[in-house]
Amino acid sequence: MKQTEIIKLSNQDLRDKLDEYKKKLLELKMAHAVSPIENPLQIKITRRVIAKIRTAILNKKEK
Repeated sequence: MKQTEIIKLSNQDLRDKLDEYKKKLLELKMAHAVSPIENPLQIKITRRVIAKIRTAILNKKEK
C-alpha cells in the first residue's frame, strides 16, 4: 500500500488493514519456516506496510 492510500482510510479501516497485514505476516513467516517461500522480500514489504499503518494511526491520534 502506498502512503497516500493509507492516509485516506478511516481509523476503523486502518485497524482492519493492520490486523489483515499482521495475519499475512504471520502466515508468511510460518510458510518460510517450513520451506523457503518463492519471494522472501514479501516478508520485508509486509513489515514495512504494517509500520506505515501504525504511523498513520499514531498521527491521526495526535490530531
